[in-house]
Amino acid sequence: MVSQTVERRAAVAALLAERGEGEARALVVSGLGSPTWDLHAAGDVPENFYLWGAMGGAAMVALGVAQAQPARRVIALTGDGEQLMALGALATIGAAKPSNLTVVVLDNEHYAETGAQPSHTGRGVDMAEVARACGFAETAVARSLSEVETLGARLAEPANGPRLFVVKIGVEAPPRSLPTRDAPYLKTRFREALGFKPG
Repeated sequence: MVSQTVERRAAVAALLAERGEGEARALVVSGLGSPTWDLHAAGDVPENFYLWGAMGGAAMVALGVAQAQPARRVIALTGDGEQLMALGALATIGAAKPSNLTVVVLDNEHYAETGAQPSHTGRGVDMAEVARACGFAETAVARSLSEVETLGARLAEPANGPRLFVVKIGVEAPPRSLPTRDAPYLKTRFREALGFKPG
């Protein structure tokens, strides 16, 4: 069980506090369910790309964005259940070595979207160590708001390769903060934030 945790909404707000503005604003791809609601609650901006479905896809979609936009900082905001479903994504990211990509795993040690069954991270699987073994340049685990704030500041700093930060959060589920489900709109808005004109 998680011994010390951070409230998830406070954690995401702290992580994104130094996200930047305008063309310097970090791009964030959020995973299925709660990470999307947390990102939306922290502020709905065009640089948010919410994945309403496609469980396990957040880190790989973020890798594609990072490779296509090497001058932009890219964050994959996902949960432990989703990232466990896509452990192979960590190997692919480690092999690709994008220096502008950070994977943030919000880890409550449960599969929250399917009934709060215990996940493998509560049974000894260390996601940070898995990422390190896959070749990530930097990994860290945060269990307090001050540690999350430190990670948030590091997100604004250059890196030598991909990073993975695990944030240990509680199992409590705050009220949902729901972005639009209009996928074409979200895609078009995100593309425009990258400088692509509609048409």
